[in-house]
Amino acid sequence: MANYNNQDRNSQQEKKVCHFCQNRIDKIDFKDVYLLRRFMNSQGKIYSPKRHGTCTRHQRILANAIKKARTMALVPFVVK
Repeated sequence: MANYNNQDRNSQQEKKVCHFCQNRIDKIDFKDVYLLRRFMNSQGKIYSPKRHGTCTRHQRILANAIKKARTMALVPFVVK
């Protein structure tokens, strides 16, 4: 049985880069449904920043944009 420690496993995974920082997007528009759906799962939940590698600043802006799009009925609250 091999003895693995966490440091070896974590060093093998590559660091995810924020999509918005990489493309220099400062403002996330709530009307851009295709972009917002990319950061939501099939049930309509917002993905965690760990999943897509978004930075804290853009995750906050993204969450507010998704919530605003939900109230404007552009994106569903829950998909059944």
